[in-house]
Amino acid sequence: MLWLMSRRDHLEPKVQRLLDELCIELGFCLAPSENRRLRESPPGDVDSFTDAVFEAEGMGDEGDTGLRRQVRQVVDRHMSRW
Repeated sequence: MLWLMSRRDHLEPKVQRLLDELCIELGFCLAPSENRRLRESPPGDVDSFTDAVFEAEGMGDEGDTGLRRQVRQVVDRHMSRW
């Protein structure tokens, strides 16, 4: 349990930086509750995180669009450093 809390505390600022970039660069500015949910329990892989961002924006049924690719690139760049 301590390991899980430590991991979460370690990831929260990193997830916040990712979410900040998505907001500033691509306009995916999540509601505070969705932002908190993703910070506290981030999906474990790039595709799941990308899907979660689209779901949080109410765009869950988006197909493989250019915008999805852009979001995925940002997520991948950040997650590869974790």
